[in-house]
Formats: sequence, C-alpha cells, structure tokens
Amino acid sequence: RCNRYESKSVEGRPLDVQEPTERDLIERSQDGDIGAFEQLVRIHQSIALRVAYLVVRDHAEAEDVTQDAFVKAFRAIDTFRSGPAFRPWLLAIVRNEALNRVRKRHRVANLALKVATNPISADAAPSAESEVATNQLRQRVLAAVDELPDRYRVVVSHRYLLELSESETSAVLGIPTGTVKSRTSRGLNKLRTMLELAGINDD
Repeated sequence: RCNRYESKSVEGRPLDVQEPTERDLIERSQDGDIGAFEQLVRIHQSIALRVAYLVVRDHAEAEDVTQDAFVKAFRAIDTFRSGPAFRPWLLAIVRNEALNRVRKRHRVANLALKVATNPISADAAPSAESEVATNQLRQRVLAAVDELPDRYRVVVSHRYLLELSESETSAVLGIPTGTVKSRTSRGLNKLRTMLELAGINDD
C-alpha cells in the first residue's frame, strides 16, 4: 500500500522532501491525521514521561499516565491555538492527568526527581572512582532537593532537572512567571544552605 506522504522518484532518485515542522504536524493533527500526532508524541514523549514521573513516582504508572494524556491531548488538539508554544500546553495536560491519578488513589502527591543520564563521550570518560564519587554527590544533592518544601521543590525540579524555561514552567504549573522566578530563587537559596550544612560546597 502506497503511503501518501511517500516521496516520488525521478529517474530512480527520490525527490528531497522537507521534514514537516511542528506547526505542520499540529495542523495535520487538527485535521484528524493520527500519524502526524504520533510524530508529535515521539518528539515530546521523553520529557512527558519525566513530568508524569515527578508526580506519580512510578515508572509503569508514568507510562500509563502519559498514554492517557496523549489521548486527551489528541481529542483536545482543536482547542490549541498557534500563539502559545505546543510543549507546555501538552505537558500541562500530562501533569494534570498525573495529579488526577494521584487524587484517585487518595494519597498526597509527593514529587520525585529523575535525572536523565547523559551519554558520556568516549574522549572524556571518567575513571570508575570519579564516576562513583559523582554519582554519590548527585544522590546527595537530589536528596536535598527532595527535602525542599513542595512549592520550591516542584519549581526547581522543572527548571533544572527537566530544563524548562521560566515561561514553560509557568505554563506547565499554571502559576505566574514572576512566581516561578521568586520560588526558584528562594528554593536555590534554601538548597545552598542545606548543602553547606551537609558539608557540600561549590568547590
């Protein structure tokens, strides 16, 4: 069966077909193109899983939450307008779905932290000893972040662990950008004090 998006060939050579932009994929999704929406899902699936995990603290449940959120996003795609960025709109749906899941279980949402492991370049691979020390330090820092009050912890984790901008964090959490900025500053100050008391400094 021929794919209608498949490139034609001229004299045995395929034509150069420009990759669709996110805006193209959104418009096609709004026209009911499931394949286009699946491409959007692939683009944002990783960070969506991390957002869900921050709330539910369970990998399997985060996957379920994300899938349910994507279904809801597809059904609501007609409500998306071209002005705002698509990613925070989608992540807000993911986070709301995760919070709803937690409420249904009648437990308090206790946000967890998950740091993606960046691949290490072969040219700069650390020794086993230094890697162990780095992992231990990371765990101590994450434990300190996890002890922050919720209002600071969630903002700091979205800004620095998920690497969202202030405006994206504002859209995902549904709070003003100024609140994101002030809570980030206060959260980092508290975190710095906690790390100093634990004998961890910037050196």
